[in-house]
Amino acid sequence: MTFCMRRRHLLPVALCLPLTQLAWAQQQPATPDPEPEEDAPQAQPHYKVSAARLQAAVAQRFPMRYPVEGLMNLDVQVPQLRLLPALNRMGAEMVVHAAGPALQRSHQGTLEVEFALRYEASDHTVRAHQLRLARLQFPSLQPGVVALLNTYGPALAERTLLEVVLHTLRAQDLALPDTLGMQPGTITVTGDGLTIGFVPKAR
Repeated sequence: MTFCMRRRHLLPVALCLPLTQLAWAQQQPATPDPEPEEDAPQAQPHYKVSAARLQAAVAQRFPMRYPVEGLMNLDVQVPQLRLLPALNRMGAEMVVHAAGPALQRSHQGTLEVEFALRYEASDHTVRAHQLRLARLQFPSLQPGVVALLNTYGPALAERTLLEVVLHTLRAQDLALPDTLGMQPGTITVTGDGLTIGFVPKAR
């Protein structure tokens, strides 16, 4: 008898509990839908050139011989290019062999330069410019001879890489941007090559 009475008292409570929970849920304010995010700015069209393609292009110009007033010849080997993203520039290190009447034997040295890049619209090329001599050294030569060679260093650096073509854009590379009224503008040195950004053509 006691058990049945307990069931009669508990039943209304059990029935009311879900109704109470439902009523509480209905009273809660609905969670607002997230506002749509503003459209992100559209990325400008760009064109990428890998470091391997840059290296292959510059290798076509070398080796190169640079005579020093009948005293000796400097034979410059293929540059090994370096990417300098922090400076938005590139570097190049070249092995140089010096030999000639003023020297008893051939000597090996290194030439290091840094340079910026520019786009030449007339032939759609990316070229080296703003070239800076970083170092010209020959460990096995006498200091006086090295000092003499360093007077020719800036001219040698310019002869090797100034205005050298590192990449040529093809007609098909420029076709789509051209229809959009855009042309190559910015050149950014990255960790794996170059990124050429397209900008609106001047009107």
